Amino acid sequence: MIEGRMHDEKVDLWSLGVLCYEFLVGKPPFEASTYQETYRRISRVEFAFPDFVPEGARDLISRLLVHNPNQRLTLKEVLEHPWITANSSKPLNSQKSQESSSKPS
Repeated sequence: MIEGRMHDEKVDLWSLGVLCYEFLVGKPPFEASTYQETYRRISRVEFAFPDFVPEGARDLISRLLVHNPNQRLTLKEVLEHPWITANSSKPLNSQKSQESSSKPS
């Protein structure tokens, strides 16, 4: 988006990576002291993780914040990522079946 190119749903996966980073770290992954430096970091995908970010989260975020949209994880792959499944309270398939069975007919 920042480069003015056409984009599809894969930009949402990039945004998911940014949000995951922000939720865990408390600030944006590409934040810099100037707009120009922030733009440069985004376009070069330059970011670093603080030591306290778990390895599984690092893997997930690093696989979402990929310059080439076709190389990013798909939403299905995100939902199946080991860090997501290890930190989910319920298996995602059972959540779907419970939601559909609890809807009024």
